[in-house]
Amino acid sequence: MQQLFSFLSVILISILPVCGQLSGVTVKGKVVDAENHPLEMVNVLVKGTKVGVVTNQSGEFILPAVPGKSIILIFSFVGYETAEHAVLLTGNQSVTQVMKPVFEHIQEIVVEGKRTDDNLASIPQKLTERLPAMAGSVETLIKTLPGVSNNNELSSQYSVRGGNFDENLVYVNGIEIIRPFLVKSGEQEGLSFINSDMVSSIGFSSGGFDASYGDKMSSVLDITYRKPVNNGASAEIGALGASAHFEGSAAKGKFSYLAGYRYKNTAYLLGSLDKKGEYNPSFTDLQTYLNYRFSPQFSLGFLGNYASNTFQFIPETRLTKFGTLTNPFEFLVYFEGKERDKFENYMGALAADYSPNASLSLKFQASSFNSLEKESYDILGEYYLSDINQVPESQNYADSTSVIGTGAYLNHARNSLTARVSAFEHRGSFSADRHQLQWGLKYQHEQITDRVSEWEMRDSVGYSLPYGPDQLSLYRSVKGDNSIVSNRFSGFIQDNWITPMGNGELSITGGVRSQYWDFNQQTIFSPRISGNWKIGAVGNRIIRVAWGVYQQMPFFKEIKNREAQIVQGVKAQKAIHYLVGYDRIFTAFDRPFRFTTELWYKALSHLIPYQIDNLNIQYLPGQQSVGYATGIDFKINGEFVPGAQSWASLSLMKTGEDIIGDFYLKENAAGTGTEKVYPGYISRPTDQRFNFSLFFQDYFPGYPSVKMSMTLFYGSRLPFGPPQGERYMDTFRMPPYRRVDVGFSKVLINKDKLNLRKERKFGIKDAWIGFELYNLFDINNTISYLWISDIKNQMHAVPNYLTGRRINLKVGIRF
Repeated sequence: MQQLFSFLSVILISILPVCGQLSGVTVKGKVVDAENHPLEMVNVLVKGTKVGVVTNQSGEFILPAVPGKSIILIFSFVGYETAEHAVLLTGNQSVTQVMKPVFEHIQEIVVEGKRTDDNLASIPQKLTERLPAMAGSVETLIKTLPGVSNNNELSSQYSVRGGNFDENLVYVNGIEIIRPFLVKSGEQEGLSFINSDMVSSIGFSSGGFDASYGDKMSSVLDITYRKPVNNGASAEIGALGASAHFEGSAAKGKFSYLAGYRYKNTAYLLGSLDKKGEYNPSFTDLQTYLNYRFSPQFSLGFLGNYASNTFQFIPETRLTKFGTLTNPFEFLVYFEGKERDKFENYMGALAADYSPNASLSLKFQASSFNSLEKESYDILGEYYLSDINQVPESQNYADSTSVIGTGAYLNHARNSLTARVSAFEHRGSFSADRHQLQWGLKYQHEQITDRVSEWEMRDSVGYSLPYGPDQLSLYRSVKGDNSIVSNRFSGFIQDNWITPMGNGELSITGGVRSQYWDFNQQTIFSPRISGNWKIGAVGNRIIRVAWGVYQQMPFFKEIKNREAQIVQGVKAQKAIHYLVGYDRIFTAFDRPFRFTTELWYKALSHLIPYQIDNLNIQYLPGQQSVGYATGIDFKINGEFVPGAQSWASLSLMKTGEDIIGDFYLKENAAGTGTEKVYPGYISRPTDQRFNFSLFFQDYFPGYPSVKMSMTLFYGSRLPFGPPQGERYMDTFRMPPYRRVDVGFSKVLINKDKLNLRKERKFGIKDAWIGFELYNLFDINNTISYLWISDIKNQMHAVPNYLTGRRINLKVGIRF
């Protein structure tokens, strides 16, 4: 906790002076219509800058201080004429703007929508722009939310309320996204599926989500790609890669197209790791979303994706210093060999939407996901473990003194996997009075072929491990050849009912899911119910409760054991969620803020125990456990700096499990034999008790075209244990995860400036340059450990550190 408070103090000391400089002339006001009714969500922009806000439910707004003697405010809102208002900055000003409605003949349009899911937190897509993110802008924002844990900046994966990466649902336009199977580290992962340039809306739930979402135990991320109505394009290039997208419409607005390209190369980042060598990671992603509206009732859409992730590495040396101040060590390795991995994914989905009337909506979609994955390496490492000189007066201070361990290890792998997952799905909804009935049916066919050939040879002080006087044994050897073909049938039905309650509104959603998998011949039923009570006419207080059963059928990874063999008869894992939450919208500093808290508990059963090494989750399907996860989350969200949304999240959590029937032997008290010891409840691999995260935005005082974005993460110590050990041996704790990333962007061209005729000629709407500083404090965060032994046969856990401090330059343009 002392480390945490010191860490946060440095951050606050850095932030507060900047916030303090924002004092100056305050411009606030109110926007109303011709009948003096307040207008919410009106855009208020300072002309010639990127400084802007939107009005609240009372039509009120407040702007940050801007330089100059006068400014011009631009007011814009759909259905109203855009207005300008000049303001003299001679003192604090109050503005009242009356918006006039506009009447214009437009083409026939179709409005598609559904009731808002009160259990999903909405994140504005605008916040993903110009964010200092190494592994996906959307996922970086998700990691700052309460209940979400993160300890690897190279990966877009995250843990939610004691669950692992495989327990999170991700949807894009209603299509469930499947992750690659063989990725074991953040260095290999590359680009996430979500292209932030194409995103329209982001919804996230960390628990208690409704029955319309699938059968996983932890969370759901619901992404919607937009259907453009205007032509546009953008491009961005930086030290880590490049991206571009274009969009538009044709055929009198009936056809819309959206396409994106991304390229990423993390060699520059990986150069900060302890393991030096020739890194050549190359990640490419192409996506498109096409939609054609044949009539106001019927439309057809296509979502396509191709991703190619290649990781090549020729290691040379590694130098890692670890230990304590009083007992430090140096670990030096010389390498030979190379690694080459390739992950190719193809995904296509065709969706037909039919709405015969305003109350009924029907959707039919077919999708196919194909994955071709190969992992190949032969790497020899010869290591030296040494003490470090701790005598300050010595000429060799802080250098290695005596070698206390020497040895070698040779790692070999030839792994390949091919997977095809095809699905056909129907969804529908019917609205009547205060009810909205939803239903869905899905059939999924899976074909997976997996070939594993891995072995590791270790030598310590001239002896092969494990040592045998008469034979040479490998330290680890795994070989498997698996192929499964299976089918899943699932469906759900739920109803949402809204009714007035007191001076507010009550919304209740109840439903049930079911799934059958013919591989394990199990059928599951998962009832779920939730309620949201918005108190008051403006709904500034919300009470939420949720209860539900969340059963997760095994996928391929969950049924493959350490020996790369398929275990038959593995059943669905089960979590029962209990959740109570409270939201309060309040005003501070003349600006609205939102406080959110949730108290939650998960009763876990039929669990498949697992161990985590970096991103590699090794399940133990031959075992079963019961467990729990419980905690409380807090979030404060608002404009800490006028015109820039920020939030802070705090989570306290504990999760444990009891593996049924596990025990170990120890000598009894009398010394006459051994006795069984049952470990009982032990911490789960994701037992990160304390998490604090911060997403903060600011404008530079006097320079409103310069914006700062910052993400901060602190996660307490995670459990770990020796390799190939039993779960009850995972009693050690790695150091806490601490990281700060900062980005600055300067607007070069703005569409609202009047003197940029040349840029307007080429259709340029926006251009900017950015500077990003990753790992601001250059903290060595640990992701996993390499275990070695010294000459006394004592084991040492050598930390595998993540990336160090790096800078990145970006340039972006939008048409």
